[in-house]
Amino acid sequence: MPRAPLEGCHCAQALSSVVTGPHFYAVPMTVRTTSSLRLALSKLFGKVGTRAAVFGVIAIAFALAAGLIGAALPVQVGFELGQNSVDSLLQIIATAMLTATTFSITAMVTAYSSAATNGTPRATQLLVADPTSQNSLSTFVGAFVFAMVGIIALSTGYYTEQGRIILFLGTLIIIAIVVVTLMRWIAHLAQFGRMADIIDRVERAASDSLTAYAERPTLGARPLETIPAGTHPVAADEIGYVVHIDIERLQRIATKQRMKIFILADPGRTAEPGQPLCRASKPLDDDTVAAIRNTFSIAAHRTYDQDPRIGIIALGEIGTRALSPATNDPGTAIEVIAALHRVFTRALRTERSSDLDFDRVYLTAPHLESLVDDAFRPLARDGAAMIEVQIRLQKTLAALAVTAPQRRHVFRTSSTDALRRARAAMNRSDYRALRTAITETGNRSQS
Repeated sequence: MPRAPLEGCHCAQALSSVVTGPHFYAVPMTVRTTSSLRLALSKLFGKVGTRAAVFGVIAIAFALAAGLIGAALPVQVGFELGQNSVDSLLQIIATAMLTATTFSITAMVTAYSSAATNGTPRATQLLVADPTSQNSLSTFVGAFVFAMVGIIALSTGYYTEQGRIILFLGTLIIIAIVVVTLMRWIAHLAQFGRMADIIDRVERAASDSLTAYAERPTLGARPLETIPAGTHPVAADEIGYVVHIDIERLQRIATKQRMKIFILADPGRTAEPGQPLCRASKPLDDDTVAAIRNTFSIAAHRTYDQDPRIGIIALGEIGTRALSPATNDPGTAIEVIAALHRVFTRALRTERSSDLDFDRVYLTAPHLESLVDDAFRPLARDGAAMIEVQIRLQKTLAALAVTAPQRRHVFRTSSTDALRRARAAMNRSDYRALRTAITETGNRSQS
């Protein structure tokens, strides 16, 4: 598609990725085209239960291997290394790690509840996936399992004298690991689940997804503009949200069948039986239909992986909850607006990739207009009567219009809508002050 010329703009190079037209071609990383298998494994090992189980298995293997290694050593150690105190050390570790595990679970659940209550339930999944909390809890569980296995093995006479020495040295290593992990965990808890932490996490997730789409707006497929007549639908067989599309696998199916696939349900869309997920350019047998359907991952809740809108919506929800009469926290709403400013600026300055990896698959790019509405309309609606929120909102929209001059009309429309809502809700003196602030901002931008 042709790109609009950039004239009279000091940031022309940064804006070279902004393209004219109805779509948003302007979110750190290459767009995720992860296969279904890799996605399933990523989700599996992203769960705290899986990590704890892996750490526990390693701990059991470590404790039992000490006996085998000790029995196989040909050299006899004839001096005291403190191996006779290993029983007491293991008892202390078992008691301490049970307490630390209980404390960690309580802290994590409290953070999840705080995120859902004070921020948005959509942020909870980001806290659940936090690697520091998962590794800390898994380390404590693994140390507890190691201590319990060691105590049981010692009571059964499993270890030789050499084995007790190996177990003692291993126990010292476990203690060092636990101490370092505990210090990191305590430092992490100072911010974990706080409002600033929630906003930062959602901002990173939103920025990652949106910047990836800015780089490759159709996930490496061809842009979908029109669907030819005579195509054949492939409908969903369950209800939920499309959270991931294995476009690489769709390409293989389309190449094998010598056809084209037009995706209708992009990530974030709802799916239900009878509603087409995509359309194919030729009739399909049941096996091919099933194979295509399996490339669409459908879940009960939206995720941040391939969905460019959920992060924007979540930030807006945090801001609107802060503006509710029960909370009355315009400062948090202003922080959310600042986060949205950073998200859109990064996306608009991302250089678009021209690579076309999947020439038989077609996908619609996200619309900038919809993304801007999702981000700023709730804040403009619920903060219409608050001059401090409206001033920050208008300044942000003006700054984004300067960042992407070819799409200035999108931000001007959002600004006009917010100003109309403010005029209806504000008292006259606040509204006059708002118009004055807008005029001053415009004058500074022109100068």
